[in-house]
Amino acid sequence: QSSRLRARVGSSGAPVLLFDQDRRSWDPLHINGGEAALARAEALVSAGSASSAGSVESAGGVRGPYVLQAAIASCHVRSFRPEDTDWARLVSLYSELANLAASPVVELNRAVALSYASGPEAALPYVDLILASGALERYHLLYSVRADLLDRLGRFDEAAREWERAAGLAANSAERALLEERAEASRVRAVDVKE
Repeated sequence: QSSRLRARVGSSGAPVLLFDQDRRSWDPLHINGGEAALARAEALVSAGSASSAGSVESAGGVRGPYVLQAAIASCHVRSFRPEDTDWARLVSLYSELANLAASPVVELNRAVALSYASGPEAALPYVDLILASGALERYHLLYSVRADLLDRLGRFDEAAREWERAAGLAANSAERALLEERAEASRVRAVDVKE
């Protein structure tokens, strides 16, 4: 994760979303170190799986949450362009993580991956389930994910309202400003479609 630190904030201090980050500024030394650590962890999991064959009690061969999170990060850094990311693999990794350490945030991240693997229409029902559960009602990223899906579906009026809701919950001014800009862009698109 640390390989992307420089790319996450622009020169003005505003956050830069993953799709907008200049991937050339990601730190290759951190990436290589992370990939090497992940390879060692995966090898240990494989060795545990081989040594525990036939043992019902052993947890050998099961990737833990840190290995899964590292594999998720690896999926992102292995692609030079966002559209080249292996989104189907990310859905699978998030599903594995959800089975091991279920949380609404993991489910939200899985929905984001699903939206790029299968389209926003496939992911929106999952986001709506999280929203209906109330588990993340004060989490601004829930509303920004929903807004992004609605934008991608061409439902710009609804998207603008969700961006505004996210902005109202954002903890810092830079993030709030970014979300307000997104709300305004959705409002403009909504007007353009109506004209």
